[in-house]
Amino acid sequence: MPTENTKRLCKECETPLNGRRDQKFCGDYCRNTFNNRLNEDSNNYMRRINNILRKNRRILVKLNPSGKKTVDGIIMAEEGFNFHYYTNIYTTQKGSQYIFCYDQGYLKLDDNQYMLVHKQDYVK
Repeated sequence: MPTENTKRLCKECETPLNGRRDQKFCGDYCRNTFNNRLNEDSNNYMRRINNILRKNRRILVKLNPSGKKTVDGIIMAEEGFNFHYYTNIYTTQKGSQYIFCYDQGYLKLDDNQYMLVHKQDYVK
């Protein structure tokens, strides 16, 4: 805790601070710049993963405009679908596992076939 004689400085630009005792930045610009620099590495990683997930979802939407369709896995791969990234798995009472990218999903069938589905409201 700084004493009264100690000058408090902005964590980004080191400008002297006036005002609240718990103030850390001179303004929004310095606060945003500081936090963006602090989180830069994790943001790049997360941005890359989110781009893959969004691309997967776009591919599923493109291949499944009606809400339910069976397609070959090769078609999905040719479109650029990455099977390693998904947002969640839904397991039915019978044990089938639907893999989802947000609201678009698929169920692996036999012979490299996939049934594409759109998440229903009752699926949590």
